[in-house]
Amino acid sequence: MKKIIGVRFKRLGKIYFFDPKWLEVKKGENVIVDTAQGEEIAEVVIPNRMIEEEKIVTPLKKVLRLASQRDLKHAEECRQKEKEAFELCNKKIKEHKLNMTLTDVEYKFDNSKIIFYFTADGRIDFRELVKDLAAIYKTRIELRQIGVRDEVKRIGGNGVCGRELCCCTFLSDFETVSIKMAKEQNLSLNPAKVSGNCGRLMCCLKYEQNVYEEKAKKLPNIGAIVSTQDGKGEVTGIETLKEVVKVKYEDDDVVTYKKYKAEDIKVIKDNIKEQVNEEEKEYEKELKELEKEDLKEQNN
Repeated sequence: MKKIIGVRFKRLGKIYFFDPKWLEVKKGENVIVDTAQGEEIAEVVIPNRMIEEEKIVTPLKKVLRLASQRDLKHAEECRQKEKEAFELCNKKIKEHKLNMTLTDVEYKFDNSKIIFYFTADGRIDFRELVKDLAAIYKTRIELRQIGVRDEVKRIGGNGVCGRELCCCTFLSDFETVSIKMAKEQNLSLNPAKVSGNCGRLMCCLKYEQNVYEEKAKKLPNIGAIVSTQDGKGEVTGIETLKEVVKVKYEDDDVVTYKKYKAEDIKVIKDNIKEQVNEEEKEYEKELKELEKEDLKEQNN
């Protein structure tokens, strides 16, 4: 067993394990830790805990000390410098007429580097910009291009549900989402209704997907021929979460529909009937473009 603590460097960043050595820390306290890029200040989100050593992927870096008042003051000074650097960098971007949008600035705690985060369509030649910034700040400058999801995560906002965006409250990683998920969950295929504030597919499409996939295994496909207490009919609709199917009966010119629990029907022939989704046809081009942009960002 190994003693660890879990820390975050940013409010919604990933949680990293560190070796606290002899220190006993509490959740919410700030610590100074040793990283590959030098000393950093971080917030404790998991206090001292013992875990099995095989669960630790790489050798743990050390917690150097609890953050002192001096450390906290320095961290606050860095935050102020970040605001000033943001304004100056934006001014330089306009001077160089670069087609990029600055989204955030990060001062490293040990003053070894300043990172400027930006979004842009395609590659940007920012070499002259870096030279200008390096001449002003006399330290290492890094410009890092991020995706629109990361941009919105940094900016914040509320989703269509009325609540604060998931990426701004608890999501530390972006998982792969697809139009297929929206289809399987019987959601509207209007791009405006399945896209988030970032213009990409909503992250929440992923939340219930495993449940839908599990329940779908117990259900017949649309177009299947089934036997019910009322006779033989064709499945024309499915309510996945309720595990309910809608069956169509034809008797001469009379067509009737009735719903049944999946457990109360027996599949005679599980045909797969291609469904024509009018929304999908109407927004086919936009949906393909949306999925293309999502895939492109996920691969970067």
